[in-house]
Amino acid sequence: MALMSWTQDLETGITVIDDQHKRIIDFINQLDDACRTGNADETEHVMEGLLNYTVTHFEFEESLQEKAGYQYLKGHQRIHELFMKKVAAIRERARNGEDVAPELLKLLQGWLVNHIKGEDRDYVESVSTLLDNADQETSGWVNTTMKKLFG
Repeated sequence: MALMSWTQDLETGITVIDDQHKRIIDFINQLDDACRTGNADETEHVMEGLLNYTVTHFEFEESLQEKAGYQYLKGHQRIHELFMKKVAAIRERARNGEDVAPELLKLLQGWLVNHIKGEDRDYVESVSTLLDNADQETSGWVNTTMKKLFG
Protein backbone atom coordinates (compact mmCIF):
# COMPACT_ATOMS: atom_id res chain seq x y z
CA MET A 1 0.00 0.00 0.00
CA ALA A 2 1.26 3.46 -0.90
CA LEU A 3 2.47 5.67 1.91
CA MET A 4 1.09 8.74 0.19
CA SER A 5 -1.63 9.30 -2.39
CA TRP A 6 -2.47 12.23 -4.61
CA THR A 7 -5.69 13.87 -3.51
CA GLN A 8 -7.73 16.67 -5.05
CA ASP A 9 -6.94 19.02 -2.19
CA LEU A 10 -3.29 18.99 -3.33
CA GLU A 11 -4.15 20.27 -6.81
CA THR A 12 -2.94 23.74 -7.68
CA GLY A 13 -4.75 23.75 -11.01
CA ILE A 14 -1.43 24.25 -12.80
CA THR A 15 -1.01 20.97 -14.67
CA VAL A 16 2.77 21.16 -15.05
CA ILE A 17 3.21 21.79 -11.30
CA ASP A 18 0.62 19.19 -10.28
CA ASP A 19 2.37 16.60 -12.47
CA GLN A 20 5.69 17.37 -10.76
CA HIS A 21 4.10 17.13 -7.32
CA LYS A 22 2.62 13.75 -8.31
CA ARG A 23 6.09 12.60 -9.37
CA ILE A 24 7.48 13.62 -5.98
CA ILE A 25 4.75 11.56 -4.32
CA ASP A 26 5.71 8.62 -6.55
CA PHE A 27 9.32 9.00 -5.40
CA ILE A 28 8.21 9.14 -1.75
CA ASN A 29 6.28 5.89 -2.25
CA GLN A 30 9.27 4.28 -4.00
CA LEU A 31 11.49 5.30 -1.10
CA ASP A 32 9.03 3.81 1.36
CA ASP A 33 8.98 0.56 -0.63
CA ALA A 34 12.78 0.47 -0.77
CA CYS A 35 13.00 1.01 2.99
CA ARG A 36 10.56 -1.85 3.60
CA THR A 37 12.70 -4.26 1.57
CA GLY A 38 15.77 -3.36 3.59
CA ASN A 39 17.85 -2.98 0.42
CA ALA A 40 20.28 -0.19 1.36
CA ASP A 41 21.54 0.31 -2.21
CA GLU A 42 18.02 0.66 -3.61
CA THR A 43 17.06 2.99 -0.76
CA GLU A 44 20.09 5.19 -1.47
CA HIS A 45 19.36 5.20 -5.21
CA VAL A 46 15.72 6.21 -4.76
CA MET A 47 16.60 8.78 -2.09
CA GLU A 48 19.11 10.46 -4.41
CA GLY A 49 16.59 10.47 -7.27
CA LEU A 50 13.94 11.98 -5.04
CA LEU A 51 16.22 14.69 -3.71
CA ASN A 52 17.57 15.57 -7.15
CA TYR A 53 14.08 15.74 -8.63
CA THR A 54 12.90 17.94 -5.76
CA VAL A 55 15.73 20.42 -6.36
CA THR A 56 14.88 20.51 -10.06
CA HIS A 57 11.19 21.03 -9.25
CA PHE A 58 12.06 23.95 -6.99
CA GLU A 59 14.15 25.52 -9.77
CA PHE A 60 11.29 25.16 -12.24
CA GLU A 61 8.69 26.48 -9.81
CA GLU A 62 10.85 29.50 -8.97
CA SER A 63 11.50 30.16 -12.68
CA LEU A 64 7.76 30.19 -13.34
CA GLN A 65 7.19 32.55 -10.43
CA GLU A 66 9.89 34.88 -11.68
CA LYS A 67 8.50 34.85 -15.23
CA ALA A 68 5.03 35.59 -13.79
CA GLY A 69 6.34 38.49 -11.69
CA TYR A 70 5.20 36.82 -8.46
CA GLN A 71 5.71 39.42 -5.75
CA TYR A 72 6.69 36.96 -3.01
CA LEU A 73 9.28 35.07 -5.05
CA LYS A 74 12.14 35.87 -2.65
CA GLY A 75 10.16 34.53 0.30
CA HIS A 76 9.25 31.38 -1.58
CA GLN A 77 12.89 30.87 -2.55
CA ARG A 78 13.87 31.27 1.10
CA ILE A 79 11.37 28.58 2.15
CA HIS A 80 12.84 26.21 -0.46
CA GLU A 81 16.37 27.10 0.66
CA LEU A 82 15.64 26.37 4.34
CA PHE A 83 14.02 23.06 3.44
CA MET A 84 16.98 22.05 1.30
CA LYS A 85 19.36 22.86 4.18
CA LYS A 86 17.45 20.36 6.32
CA VAL A 87 17.61 17.83 3.51
CA ALA A 88 21.34 18.45 2.98
CA ALA A 89 21.99 17.70 6.65
CA ILE A 90 20.01 14.46 6.39
CA ARG A 91 21.82 13.56 3.15
CA GLU A 92 25.19 14.08 4.84
CA ARG A 93 24.18 11.77 7.68
CA ALA A 94 23.19 9.17 5.07
CA ARG A 95 26.61 9.46 3.45
CA ASN A 96 28.12 8.77 6.84
CA GLY A 97 26.26 5.48 7.00
CA GLU A 98 23.25 6.45 9.08
CA ASP A 99 19.84 5.07 8.10
CA VAL A 100 17.98 8.33 7.54
CA ALA A 101 15.34 7.17 5.06
CA PRO A 102 12.50 6.87 7.63
CA GLU A 103 13.24 10.35 8.93
CA LEU A 104 13.43 11.73 5.40
CA LEU A 105 10.13 10.09 4.48
CA LYS A 106 8.38 11.64 7.46
CA LEU A 107 9.88 15.06 6.72
CA LEU A 108 9.01 14.97 3.01
CA GLN A 109 5.52 13.66 3.52
CA GLY A 110 4.56 16.36 6.01
CA TRP A 111 6.44 19.17 4.31
CA LEU A 112 5.10 18.49 0.82
CA VAL A 113 1.45 18.51 1.87
CA ASN A 114 1.86 21.63 4.02
CA HIS A 115 3.89 23.42 1.35
CA ILE A 116 1.44 22.67 -1.47
CA LYS A 117 -1.58 23.66 0.61
CA GLY A 118 0.15 26.76 1.98
CA GLU A 119 2.94 28.52 0.15
CA ASP A 120 2.23 27.02 -3.28
CA ARG A 121 -1.39 28.17 -3.17
CA ASP A 122 -0.12 31.75 -2.85
CA TYR A 123 1.50 31.84 -6.30
CA VAL A 124 -1.22 30.00 -8.22
CA GLU A 125 -3.01 33.13 -9.39
CA SER A 126 0.15 34.80 -10.74
CA VAL A 127 1.42 31.70 -12.52
CA SER A 128 -2.03 30.69 -13.80
CA THR A 129 -2.47 34.15 -15.32
CA LEU A 130 0.92 33.81 -17.03
CA LEU A 131 0.11 30.37 -18.42
CA ASP A 132 -3.50 31.20 -19.36
CA ASN A 133 -2.30 34.21 -21.36
CA ALA A 134 0.78 32.46 -22.71
CA ASP A 135 1.93 33.63 -26.08
CA GLN A 136 4.34 31.66 -28.26
CA GLU A 137 7.33 33.15 -26.46
CA THR A 138 6.07 32.14 -23.01
CA SER A 139 4.99 28.68 -24.19
CA GLY A 140 8.39 28.19 -25.77
CA TRP A 141 10.08 29.35 -22.58
CA VAL A 142 8.09 26.85 -20.47
CA ASN A 143 8.93 23.99 -22.86
CA THR A 144 12.61 24.96 -23.04
CA THR A 145 12.85 25.27 -19.25
CA MET A 146 11.14 21.90 -18.77
CA LYS A 147 13.56 20.21 -21.18
CA LYS A 148 16.57 21.91 -19.61
CA LEU A 149 15.65 20.91 -16.06
CA PHE A 150 13.90 17.59 -16.54
CA GLY A 151 15.67 16.32 -19.64
